[in-house]
Amino acid sequence: MTDNQTIVALSTPDGVGAIGVIRLSGKESIHIINSIFKGKNLQQQPSHTIHLGTIHDKGLVIDEVLVSLFVAPKSYTKENVVEISCHGSPYIIQRIIELLITAGARPAQPGEFTLRAFLNGGLDLSQAEAVADLIASKSQLAHQIALQQMRGGFSNQLKTLREELIHFASLIELELDFSEEDVEFANRSHLHQLIGRIQSTIHQLIISFEQGNVIKNGVPTVIAGKPNVGKSTLLNALLNEERAIVSEIAGTTRDTIEDELNIKGVNFRFIDTAGIRSTDDTIEAMGVERTYEKMKNAKLILYLIAPEQTAEDIEEQIADLQQLQIPYLLILNKSDQLNKQFLLPSLATVVVEISAKNGIGIEKLKNIILEKIKLHHVENDGTIVSNIRHLEALQQTANHLNRVTEGLNQSTTSDFLALDIRQAIYHLGLITGSVSTDDLLDNIFSKFCIGK
Repeated sequence: MTDNQTIVALSTPDGVGAIGVIRLSGKESIHIINSIFKGKNLQQQPSHTIHLGTIHDKGLVIDEVLVSLFVAPKSYTKENVVEISCHGSPYIIQRIIELLITAGARPAQPGEFTLRAFLNGGLDLSQAEAVADLIASKSQLAHQIALQQMRGGFSNQLKTLREELIHFASLIELELDFSEEDVEFANRSHLHQLIGRIQSTIHQLIISFEQGNVIKNGVPTVIAGKPNVGKSTLLNALLNEERAIVSEIAGTTRDTIEDELNIKGVNFRFIDTAGIRSTDDTIEAMGVERTYEKMKNAKLILYLIAPEQTAEDIEEQIADLQQLQIPYLLILNKSDQLNKQFLLPSLATVVVEISAKNGIGIEKLKNIILEKIKLHHVENDGTIVSNIRHLEALQQTANHLNRVTEGLNQSTTSDFLALDIRQAIYHLGLITGSVSTDDLLDNIFSKFCIGK
């Protein structure tokens, strides 16, 4: 957890840079920086002001800096916060941090600034987790989801649901106090309607996780096909770099090769795989087995065929591909080598023609890939769950709400209804931190970077 000491950490990445930002938070932040700062008396300055001066160590100037003041409670952590912008020399940064520790600060733990923001009421738990997601976002959509959650859209939705459940739980438990009078305070018909509405909302949030998880971690997209159809060449063309070894020798790719590409705000994880064929080579056979495993777990398969293949062979490959029940694009590579004898089977209804070697059709293919996934159609105000902890809590909530519905249908007594409603309220509270434990908080904030 945390204490009342003033904490200090570097908030910018380690390494040499033009600027480094050192952050302090705590009651004594302004006093501590003032003890080593020469310029204005920072303890007499208003909040949200920036001051130019120098950092001194026993009369020796360490650096010329800008100091930003955020006086409690008008700060990220709701405590006094100071941010020191200094030159990005590792030596200068280390010297300033050492001086601040000597003056009374202590090194911050991972995520401790955001933990203090949560404990002091500046953020709820789901918003705090969204801060980490925002920092880690690699695409426009991942950024959009994290920003929406950090601003409280998800939290407000859950807060409303939880308050409605608390209201009815209170009425039902009031009935228990008057059990001998056989009084009904909570209208069962209204409760049934409320539970149904909340169940519908929870269900939509749960099913959004598959999309949210893909947006957060990238769309796993497998490039597959027979040997020598140009899979590695296609990966290189998509990435616009020589990422995979290309050879005329069949079976060159023995293991999967992965790399990421952002296409118009959506992050894709392209996976080049070993060519699919029967082989006596033990290593290549292991590669083929991994290909099938990757295909089964993909969100999209780019399946390559080539002009040298027969219609019967292609038809057989498509039939095998369709059995996986994974969205796929059939891509005819080496389109510049097509001849009049080449025929596509009837199963090949939609084919994208490219020449990966010559870069023909690659940009068109990217647009088709994006359209196939449809992630760019996410609504700006739609709540999408991308955190596995939130998903598990929502699933537990749904389970208890289902039990409430069953209880209402079977005229279950108030004490059993109240028990399941309280459990649903509890699991919703775990998401926002209305209910929390030290172990839960330690697990969440230990994954943050130091300085945030």
